[in-house]
Amino acid sequence: MSKTIVHHGAVDGVTGSCHELRLGDGRSVLVDCGLFQGAETSPGGAGFERLQIEFPVEPVLALIVTHVHIDHVGRIPYLLAAGFKGPILCSEASAELLPLVLEDALKIGVTRDATLIERVLKLLRARTIGVPYGHWYTLAEGDPGLRIKLRPAGHILGSAFVECDLLQGGARTRILFSGDLGAPYTPLLPAPKSPYSADVVVLESTYGDRLHEGRRDRRQRLQAIVEHAFRDGGTLLIPAFSIGRTQELLYELESIIHRDRQRTLAAGRVWDDIEIILDSPLAADFTAGYARLRAHWDNEAKRRLDSGRHPLDFEQVLTVTDHATHLRTVDYLRSSARAAIVIAASGMCAGGRIVNYLKAMLGDPRHDVLFVGYQAAGTPGQAIQRYGPRGGYVDLDGQRYDIRAAIHTLGGYSAHADQNDLINFIGRMRAKPREVILVHGEAHAKESLRRELQARFQGVEIRIG
Repeated sequence: MSKTIVHHGAVDGVTGSCHELRLGDGRSVLVDCGLFQGAETSPGGAGFERLQIEFPVEPVLALIVTHVHIDHVGRIPYLLAAGFKGPILCSEASAELLPLVLEDALKIGVTRDATLIERVLKLLRARTIGVPYGHWYTLAEGDPGLRIKLRPAGHILGSAFVECDLLQGGARTRILFSGDLGAPYTPLLPAPKSPYSADVVVLESTYGDRLHEGRRDRRQRLQAIVEHAFRDGGTLLIPAFSIGRTQELLYELESIIHRDRQRTLAAGRVWDDIEIILDSPLAADFTAGYARLRAHWDNEAKRRLDSGRHPLDFEQVLTVTDHATHLRTVDYLRSSARAAIVIAASGMCAGGRIVNYLKAMLGDPRHDVLFVGYQAAGTPGQAIQRYGPRGGYVDLDGQRYDIRAAIHTLGGYSAHADQNDLINFIGRMRAKPREVILVHGEAHAKESLRRELQARFQGVEIRIG
């Protein structure tokens, strides 16, 4: 399938997802068009500092969005600017959430001109089509012909993997793009279910070389890390993606508080007294969006709502939206070392409000930092994660900051499937694919997953994209 599927991103790393499925008559469709982060680049040279689209867009019939994380949708404004005229297809939930993500991305990375931003968003809304899960949508009639179907991926709200039914030369081929697959038992979301069959699977491999903790273990570790941080007499900083990870953390913290309200934290305080500061306008908007889209929650979360609990909007959560209050909050926590949990973007510390907290508090051993998501190569988050435990330093906005805060990593809260989950996604197909193409992972993760898949599924060609 090397001539049929072309990768424009997430080949040598985990960001910038963009894959092109080419029909035999010169037309094609794109699956995702994401932003690069850290040192990662595309085969054509696009990267964090070079966002322009480097491939022809005239043949592209449509863009299919698997989910609305910025590394999968962040270059859509550049795709539109390059002359892309087709529709943008995504799940119904993603159609509601996508404008929120791109409005924030435009404000941060492109312009503060409200009129210009609204023009882009108006065009985006006009082009976006929300496709119900499990329904075929025809993009090209005849031969070659193409229709696509979205199925829940369990990664974030609205996430999907894409089944493409391609008719070419009288023969049908089923090609599946996994997007980002979620781990089983992800809070709020149903687990992804494998399709009956596929001929070719383009499979993510972010955590293709490791296993996650179980949900009970990770919740216990989360509780232990919070209690450790509060015994230190400081603030726990959690860099988290505004979409998905933040809502999952709120859900789990509400669960702990509900169960252990009177359990002692430190200095006479109990869990019921905890302050959770959600310092991200985008995260606040998305948390509200998750609440509006509760019809897409899993049964466990719906039962909590029915019992009168509010797993994303409970009394211990304080939301900071305006910039002035953000700066006052940073200064207050820096000077007082008050025991609190701060959840702020970005998840890889490559911008956003978390950076101000890190500048103010990384050098103080009373504070703690908890990573709950993947840290891409070249990002500040990866440097803090790697060098913090050694008493190292990190460069933030061109300035060196020593790391004296305690650094923790809780991999079990990744919204990505681990090695076993990825293997099971293939294994649970009744008819196995003839080819699996590994993308969206670092070299060692892809190679580790390739070996395991090859050992498990004899006769299936496993190759690295």
